Amino acid sequence: MDKPLPEKRYYTIGEVAAYFNLNTSTLRHWESEFPHIRPQTNAKGDRRYTRQDVNNVQEIFVLVKQKGYTLQGAREYLSTNQSQRQTDVVEKLQDIKAFLLELKDILQNPDQQPD
Repeated sequence: MDKPLPEKRYYTIGEVAAYFNLNTSTLRHWESEFPHIRPQTNAKGDRRYTRQDVNNVQEIFVLVKQKGYTLQGAREYLSTNQSQRQTDVVEKLQDIKAFLLELKDILQNPDQQPD
């Protein structure tokens, strides 16, 4: 993880494993343990990781390898924090919507001064 992962549509399991300095078998095991990691497979059965898959692997990598969580602990952490992250995103989107509506109103009525 010293250098950034190149921007691509899909990454092979070898590229992802090398990026995180993991064995490919570790990634395959994590796929069975975490529903967050679901790479697509091509006709030959080769895994094709998207950028979102790589981000999910990174989140698990940080929890397990850097923070010392067990796989069960990481699973619980991700499931409990998922609802909180969704709530945070909804709140941010509501703030953006309110701002955009206010901006729209200002642009439609340029003679009125905002409060």
